[in-house]
Amino acid sequence: MDLGITGRRAAVAAASKGLGYGVADALAAEGVQVAICGRNRATVEEAAARIGHGSVPIVADVAHVEGATGFVRDARAALGGIDILVPNAGGPPAGDFAHTTVDQYLDAFELNCRGAIAMCYEAVPEMRERGWGRVVAITSIAVRQPIPNLILSNTARAGLTGFLRTLSREVAGDGVTVNSLLPGLHETERIAALHGSSADLAAGIPAGFVGDPGDFGRIGAFVCSEHARYMTGTAIQVDGGAYGALL
Repeated sequence: MDLGITGRRAAVAAASKGLGYGVADALAAEGVQVAICGRNRATVEEAAARIGHGSVPIVADVAHVEGATGFVRDARAALGGIDILVPNAGGPPAGDFAHTTVDQYLDAFELNCRGAIAMCYEAVPEMRERGWGRVVAITSIAVRQPIPNLILSNTARAGLTGFLRTLSREVAGDGVTVNSLLPGLHETERIAALHGSSADLAAGIPAGFVGDPGDFGRIGAFVCSEHARYMTGTAIQVDGGAYGALL
């Protein structure tokens, strides 16, 4: 299927590895000009080389608003504009209520909420002016079903979901869609750090296996597509059926 986005320009945050890399790789395969960022120059340059298609590596730390905004600005300068924005960031430290301080929530919100909001403020106005745009944020299944021992991530990502849903209604009439992807367990370094071997995790997933970042990326690319122009304000779980509620 031709997704109708050849020649579009995308800024994909935190995409030197993991799910961000999966989305950037899928977009590039569809003919999208992609700029990616990461904190380590060697890592992000190697990732851009693997993606190919003229992908642009940018060194940026999106854990802070300044770095998040700077990435979007640098991506715009490199690409000549941004049609597609994929806010993404790593997760905050694990912990439960009893072992998490109030101050830690500030860092978590900066990382998983405020940084993504800042990216939208930097990218969405030009999308509205152009009459076409896609925002596809990578959040977590935790916004629908809190994950034990990840109270910081659960809280901050839920806040971002509220912002994205509100934004989607304000910009829909300008040809800009705003959606989010809610990953469950995928083969990433984050999951390895939190859970160890993925083989033990597969037993709790109805699909019977832990997700592949490449598959996740292709879902992200479709949500960015011309075919998905009527889909906005959604939060789409990508978890092999692990989420159990009706809605």
